[in-house]
Amino acid sequence: MTTMKAQTYQQYGDTSVLELTDQPMPKVGPGEVLVKVKAAGINPVDWKVMSGGLDPMMTVQFPAAPGWDVAGVVVGKGFDTPSVSEGDEVIAYARKDWIHGGTFAQYVSVPVRALAPKPKSLSWEQAGGLPLAGLTAYQVLTRLGLAEGKTVLIHAASGGVGSMGVQIAKAFGARVIGTASTKNHDYVRELGAEPVEYGDGLVERVKELAPNGVDIVVDFVGGVVEDSVAVLADGGQHASIADPGVEEHGGHYMWVSPDAEQLTELARLADDGKLTVRVDRTFPLSQLPDAFTASQEGHAVGKIVLTVD
Repeated sequence: MTTMKAQTYQQYGDTSVLELTDQPMPKVGPGEVLVKVKAAGINPVDWKVMSGGLDPMMTVQFPAAPGWDVAGVVVGKGFDTPSVSEGDEVIAYARKDWIHGGTFAQYVSVPVRALAPKPKSLSWEQAGGLPLAGLTAYQVLTRLGLAEGKTVLIHAASGGVGSMGVQIAKAFGARVIGTASTKNHDYVRELGAEPVEYGDGLVERVKELAPNGVDIVVDFVGGVVEDSVAVLADGGQHASIADPGVEEHGGHYMWVSPDAEQLTELARLADDGKLTVRVDRTFPLSQLPDAFTASQEGHAVGKIVLTVD
């Protein structure tokens, strides 16, 4: 086979620029493997890239296939990849240094430095939704000094990243408070957090639960920096993945990095029963525009995942 199906776009735009097209099979360089894609998580960054939102910082080679999350099977190897075998079931946050051959395709080349074994306890769809969101939560929390006995506030605790953040913080032995709409409070409780309604009065509600303030605040939604600062304990740390302005308030603005070792640790947490991935719904590769629309609406509880035959 010399070609494969992929969702691609020839210019920046909304979902109308997406097309299911025939593309050349990816080249597999030294230190890379070829992965047959089984599932790929949808992340807001995917449609932000497609709209041109990252054009000032990332080079795009058109036609571009979006997608950075992947779960699949190794079917080919480049030179010098002794740690991986054909037939291995793997997951990766497969972001490269430019935008071109993404994971919303039948096949994708992935650097070994981004690969981890697929958790045996997760379905393909769950595994495909783990890497970007799981690594984001893990990297933000650990950079802020996550440890046993700390109190953590997670904004948007029922979302794709927030739900993993709750479980990771609990696995470390922290106490977790999570903001969510009332209808998602039971789910946030199931994850192991104490739910609070977001919006007006949030600071007071958090202080009722944690009168001395919280040690760590992580923002996975944006627009909450004043609330975050108001509930911090003395010496507390806060970070956002959604609001660069957090740095003006003493916080960290963070972007997730591919990391095989950390992803392997997340897979281990999953197989130890401490981390699962809630899949809100799935779409086949041909329906990526509908999957993007569902992601843009912002109501998903857990992950939206693309499945690939």
